[in-house]
Amino acid sequence: MATTLTLPGLGSRLQQFYALTKPRVVSLIVFTAVIGMFLASPGWVPLQPLLAATVGIALVAGAAAVINCLVEQKLDALMARTRARPLPMGQLSSGQALVFALIIGGVGLWTLESLVNPLTMWLTLGTFVGYAVIYTVLLKPATPQNIVIGGASGAMPPVLGWAAVTGQVNHEALLLFLIIFAWTPPHFWALALYRRNEYAKAGLPMLPVTHGEKFTRLYVLLYTIILAAVTMLPFACRMSGLIYLASALVLGGIFLHYAWRIYVDYSDALAQKTFRYSIVYLTLLFAALLIDHYVRF
Repeated sequence: MATTLTLPGLGSRLQQFYALTKPRVVSLIVFTAVIGMFLASPGWVPLQPLLAATVGIALVAGAAAVINCLVEQKLDALMARTRARPLPMGQLSSGQALVFALIIGGVGLWTLESLVNPLTMWLTLGTFVGYAVIYTVLLKPATPQNIVIGGASGAMPPVLGWAAVTGQVNHEALLLFLIIFAWTPPHFWALALYRRNEYAKAGLPMLPVTHGEKFTRLYVLLYTIILAAVTMLPFACRMSGLIYLASALVLGGIFLHYAWRIYVDYSDALAQKTFRYSIVYLTLLFAALLIDHYVRF
């Protein structure tokens, strides 16, 4: 009977630790990393590096998310979007979160070092430091360009996947990096626009807070134009074919439509739709790269 009574509590505690890893964010990270693995190989990716790299990257990404939650727990308590996280709610202690991050991060790095290759491990460690330390601790509270500079860490997953399969990083992997790097500002600033009052309350220098709504709306449009141009590079460099080109044009056209509407006829509801579409956009764009890759081969 005692064991039965503790099972719900154990399940709840595991859910709390799981929530700290930001699973929706990590799932997109892992997805783009896996796409990078497949794009790096003309055939099927061998099962062992595929599984090991996926697990290792997911664990380290989860650890970085936990450190982010740990550092920002007081800020999270001030924002409606984040106040229900386990740390602001007092469901877990800071010590528990830190130990959890060290365990899953260490296991992830060991997996990459032992079962994949040292380059992937070091690149993943650098990505961890870039997000958990440089972005979270240094950039986010200091500059409205935090998401632009810090976006380099978020753009690394396909490079990690590429390195996991090939043991190197070439220009094609860097093109994948560049796509996500250009995608990050309009994706995040759409969120920041309709959450601007929360960021102001938390004292974070996000672009809508420091430069105003109109300025941010213009930058969403400009960066979306840059993104649309960058997504043409895989086709221009013969990394992809017509399936990807058609998909990039359609998906990019829809994104540009959202960005233009944000600029000329803004509403919080529109910014929220744009943010949600940006996630669908990146997912479908990378899926198109994958389909195009195997159809061509």
